[in-house]
Amino acid sequence: MVKIYGADNKELMTVASISGEGDTLVIKGKIFGAMPMTAKLRPEEARALLRMLNFKLVLFLLRFLFKPAAKKAAK
Repeated sequence: MVKIYGADNKELMTVASISGEGDTLVIKGKIFGAMPMTAKLRPEEARALLRMLNFKLVLFLLRFLFKPAAKKAAK
């Protein structure tokens, strides 16, 4: 599972699966650890997302993918 965090570092969403269904990308998970959610991304929205990328952001993403995991703070 993949966790997405908000600005306050609290868990915002847990992504359980990503799949293709017809002409959409289907993302299933839970919001705030409790509410099940199914999100669908259409091709035109995916293209709009790609248009948001610039050269600097692409370089950041490449470095980001190979960065070691952050150490968790002791509680």
